[in-house]
Amino acid sequence: MTEHSLWGFSRALHRAINDRQPDELETLIDEDVDWAIYGPVDMFTFLGARRGKAAVLDVCRQIAETVRVHRFERESIMLSENSAASMMRYSLTALGSNRPISLRVAHFAQFKSGRLYSLRVLVDTFDLIEQALGSPIHLPKMA
Repeated sequence: MTEHSLWGFSRALHRAINDRQPDELETLIDEDVDWAIYGPVDMFTFLGARRGKAAVLDVCRQIAETVRVHRFERESIMLSENSAASMMRYSLTALGSNRPISLRVAHFAQFKSGRLYSLRVLVDTFDLIEQALGSPIHLPKMA
């Protein structure tokens, strides 16, 4: 049995972010990749939708310039032949402020010929914004 495409992509993504070595990641992304990380684009410009390998590699470079990944845990995962979905918890450090960030994400990936073809990531944005700002967000009470 061969290794699922998610595992190689995941390792390459973390090396691209933490070690700033995108070469292996580049070989694992389809030329026409459709990529979206849903979150507060106004605060984090690397969030949002991108299309094509060059745009995705640029996003990975921006992430590498913004955070360092210390740890990640897969809370749950589902794999099929050409797709994967998981809930994950990350421990990060914001490089600009040296502030720790704990983050939950859900991701949905599709692969074609062993390369990432589509990625959707949902970020727990409320928690992320509070941690990035360093203070709680006070919302008005709902009736």
